[in-house]
Amino acid sequence: MNEMGPSILDNIAEIRKIDKSNMLSYLENIADHYKNAKKISEQISVAYPKPSNIIIAGMGGSAIGGEILKNWAKDKISIPIENIRDYFLPAYANSQSLVIVLSYSGETEESLSAFLDALKKGCMIYCISSGGNLLKYAKKAEVPHLIVPSGMSPRAALPYMLTPLLLIIEKSGLLNGISEELVEAIIILDQISKDNLPEIPSKQNFSKTLALGIANTVPVVYAFGIYCSIAHRFKQQFNENSKIPSSWDIFSELNHNEIVGWEQKGKFSKQYSLIFLRDKMEPLQIKSRIELTKSISSLPLKTFEVWSKGISDLAKMLSILCIGDFTSVYHAIFNKIDPTPIKTIILLKEKIRKIGVKEKILADLNKISD
Repeated sequence: MNEMGPSILDNIAEIRKIDKSNMLSYLENIADHYKNAKKISEQISVAYPKPSNIIIAGMGGSAIGGEILKNWAKDKISIPIENIRDYFLPAYANSQSLVIVLSYSGETEESLSAFLDALKKGCMIYCISSGGNLLKYAKKAEVPHLIVPSGMSPRAALPYMLTPLLLIIEKSGLLNGISEELVEAIIILDQISKDNLPEIPSKQNFSKTLALGIANTVPVVYAFGIYCSIAHRFKQQFNENSKIPSSWDIFSELNHNEIVGWEQKGKFSKQYSLIFLRDKMEPLQIKSRIELTKSISSLPLKTFEVWSKGISDLAKMLSILCIGDFTSVYHAIFNKIDPTPIKTIILLKEKIRKIGVKEKILADLNKISD
């Protein structure tokens, strides 16, 4: 392990120097972001009739909010929710479908295409962005649109992508009591952010400890049930903030395939670490599978657990997510990397722009919204 690691993570001046774009400030103020997002989202008005299904279209940091909603709502709402990370909606999308288009920038090519497809299919549509072409064409087509604060990295804007989804569900009459869950989640997030602040030493700071523990390995995140989307978020944050490869899988599916992949012992497994997302109320059958999986001798030597906090599902989900966000940022700082820049994504977008697909989508939106 890099001997400078612990000293870097406990040196505030070094942390601020490395975190040039101040990604940590987002996490330090996470509770306030959710409070603000809740206040903004309360202006949402849903005039549509009750949908037969909900389709959430988005990509990357914007789309994960829809995935979280789906996991959270699976045993609460009787209509199906599907997340689409694609240019087109599924064939069943029609006038009875509520399509929520998410794009923090308002410029995401796939999201604009999905919006166009939703217009063609006559779906009920609601858009969420900070502006851009999505806002422009939503206005032209007279589609309801929530404008959220701009100037953030899409992955840091999760409160403003997730909270409106929850309020749309509540205001559509599909479920009550969501606001109360949000209030508890905000209280829990406030405490977690305080416990994991840069000023808190590594020995008392769980996220710093976890970041140091997985150092120099590829983190693999295992989850179950409502935490599947949170495991996916861990993976995304390790990719974008830490600039490292990562993967995730779910119980009990991973017991039918992935565990065999650890049979090669030695140097192979030493390159990986495992993070189990846990809940004190997890079902007995899942708890048994997790404990038995952990006992398999061929698994990587480095294994860690992140336990949820709170009472409601939303609070518990966001409590673990917040730990993952902090951990990914501290992992980057440990390696002297500014977490915010995403050079490869920007380069790819510049090259894709030259192909001209987005221009065609915008041209078609011009025609259909005139």
